[in-house]
Amino acid sequence: MSACSYPQPIYSLDKVPLIPLPSMVVPSAEVMPLDKIQSIRTVGADEKLISIALNFKSFWKKHTEQELLLLDDTADGDHAITLIIDNDFSPQQEAYKLEIASDEISVKGKTVEGIYRGLKTLEQLVVLSKLQGKSNFLSLPGGEITDQPCYAYRGAMLDVARHFFSVADVKRYIDLLSTYKINFLHFHLSDDQGWRIEIKSWPKLTKTGGQTQVGGGEGGFYTQEDFREIVKYATDRFITIVPEIDLPGHTNAALASYAELNCDGKATALYTGIKVGFSTLCVDKEVTYDFVEDVIREISEISPGPYFHIGGDESLVTLEEDFNRFMDRTLAIVKKYNKTPMGWYELITANIPEETLLQYWAKTEDFSNVIPKKSKILISSASYNYLDMKYDSITPLGLFWAGYLSVKKAYDWDPKTLVPDLDAEQIVGLEAPLWSETIEDFDDIAYMAFPRIIGHAEIGWTNASLRKWEDYANRLGFHGPLLEALEVKYYATTEIDWK
Repeated sequence: MSACSYPQPIYSLDKVPLIPLPSMVVPSAEVMPLDKIQSIRTVGADEKLISIALNFKSFWKKHTEQELLLLDDTADGDHAITLIIDNDFSPQQEAYKLEIASDEISVKGKTVEGIYRGLKTLEQLVVLSKLQGKSNFLSLPGGEITDQPCYAYRGAMLDVARHFFSVADVKRYIDLLSTYKINFLHFHLSDDQGWRIEIKSWPKLTKTGGQTQVGGGEGGFYTQEDFREIVKYATDRFITIVPEIDLPGHTNAALASYAELNCDGKATALYTGIKVGFSTLCVDKEVTYDFVEDVIREISEISPGPYFHIGGDESLVTLEEDFNRFMDRTLAIVKKYNKTPMGWYELITANIPEETLLQYWAKTEDFSNVIPKKSKILISSASYNYLDMKYDSITPLGLFWAGYLSVKKAYDWDPKTLVPDLDAEQIVGLEAPLWSETIEDFDDIAYMAFPRIIGHAEIGWTNASLRKWEDYANRLGFHGPLLEALEVKYYATTEIDWK
């Protein structure tokens, strides 16, 4: 094929419907025919850099049918995708610069994580061009993308306690989250309906407490080996796993497993309904703190991330004085195992350490609650972030106690202005929880999460001044074919003109 007969790119670089929207895009007149690329080259002998280069090599083969050579920095950069770690590039750990010329591509970042984010942008460019193209031959538009995230924490939460999801389902969710630059996955591992993580020193937690779920299904749990596998899979995609053990309420699965955790010494019955607020550990018993320490110790040993989430919400039958005493001791245990405490915003009644990350889930009308100025806040507003809220009155899945959550409502808001009297500097980011009272399999996860979580990913990454609903809605329309290619059964809302 002669140079003049190469098909032109579908878009100029600044018109590619990327999500999240990058910080700055400067298009050029150059065209990159993908068959010009013959190798992928790493500058710096970083093991993790080589690992992501190998993964991208597999992506390239799948989408272009071309095999790339893996080269080091002694090779020439012509006809190569070059991955460059530059310590002086940016103070921002996830920042990157993607440059596309007529015969080479480079991705530069201060860290391997930054380069990974840049490669995810390049992957979107290739896939979106391929899906919209009318030729089997691909060309990319030339130019530069310089990009970095608005918030350091861009999270999703998966409730595996109400309904259990397999390791394969979790990995699939992680893959989709990484496509849109989400970097935290919070695991709600225990609740009244199920205990989902093996604790070797308390085996009945899973033997008894892990064997059911909402509606009475068979439940399930992760062995510690399963959990390590999930953590590694997420880490390889630059997603940090946040384990949560909800305490002292939401604990019926534990209370049914061990009688001694109850004040009356009698095990409770297993529970398969969806009511909340009726359970509590016995805060006056020393065995309770032995239990809490063993759980935190064992999970911390297999969770390399910085946070340990201790819940703290809806403990309605625990007296406030008892709740605060319990949390004083539990927060100290979390710190003992070198984790930063994290919890739902109800922790504000306790004497929380300054570094504690509070997760604010209340509905909008409750946002006037006083939040300590010393606290860092993660925004997870039920009215805007909860992916288990129905899209509208005829959505077959989900709940609606926090109102209906359309795709537009889920996107068209700003964490910095949502909470009255909250210093924007306290906000570390946002997280989109998916509670699973009505969610039973991966297709249910996909239907409720997508496309709303894509909007949350953009809120977390892209500066609010660059975000406009009409522009986002147009770009999102091009991601329907991308999700379909990944066999994701998303909710095809009529709010979007799907391409």
